[in-house]
Amino acid sequence: MRRLNRLPLTAAIFALVLGVSGTPALPTALAKEPPKCEGLKIDPKASKEFSKVTLPEKPQCQVRVSNGYPLPDPNCTPGAVNPTLTLKVLKNPRFKTGCIRDKATSSAKKADTYYWYGVQHPKNNSGKTQTCELDHLISLELGGADTLDNIWPQCGPKGAALPARYFKEKDIVENWLAKKVRDGLIDLEAAQKGIAFNWTQYLDVAKKETGKQ
Repeated sequence: MRRLNRLPLTAAIFALVLGVSGTPALPTALAKEPPKCEGLKIDPKASKEFSKVTLPEKPQCQVRVSNGYPLPDPNCTPGAVNPTLTLKVLKNPRFKTGCIRDKATSSAKKADTYYWYGVQHPKNNSGKTQTCELDHLISLELGGADTLDNIWPQCGPKGAALPARYFKEKDIVENWLAKKVRDGLIDLEAAQKGIAFNWTQYLDVAKKETGKQ
C-alpha cells in the first residue's frame, strides 16, 4: 500500500489555523464582539426632543459661539434624549453606545446635517486628518437620542492638531459628565439639559479635574 506523506505536526496545526485566503484566523475570543444589549430593555429609536423643530429643507442653520467654542442652532438642533436610557441602564457595565448608534438614524442620513448648516463635507475626515464630527449634542453615554434633532456637524478650528479640535474638547466634557452622573454626583436630567444648553460651561472644570488642561 502506498504511504501518504504526512505534514509535520506544527505545519499541520498551522494549516488548520489558516483560512481559505491564507490569512491566519483569529481565535474567537480575540475577535471584536458586538455590544451585549439584550436584557437592557432599550428602544434604540426612542426619542424625546427638548423642543419641537421642523427639520430644514435648505441651508438655514447658524452656528453660535460661546467662550470661543461653537454651539449648534437650537432651531435645528435643540437636543433630544432617549427615555429608555435610564440611569440604571447607563450605569450597567453591559451598556455600550453601540447598542443604539445608527439604529434610529443611518450614517448617510446624519450627513444631511452638513447641508443644513451650510458646511461642505470634508474629505479624508478620519484619524489625524479629521476636521469635523457629526456630534450628538447630548452624548449617547448621557442618554442622548440617536435622532437628527440631536446631531450637528462640529468643525474646527482650522489648522489645529487633532486633540485641539472642538469635538475632542467636547469629548472631555461628555466623559466627565457621564462619570459624574454614574457616580451620583450630578443629576442625569440636569446634565442632559446643561450640555444641550451650553456644553462649554463645563469645559474648564472638566479639564481641571481630568488633568487635561
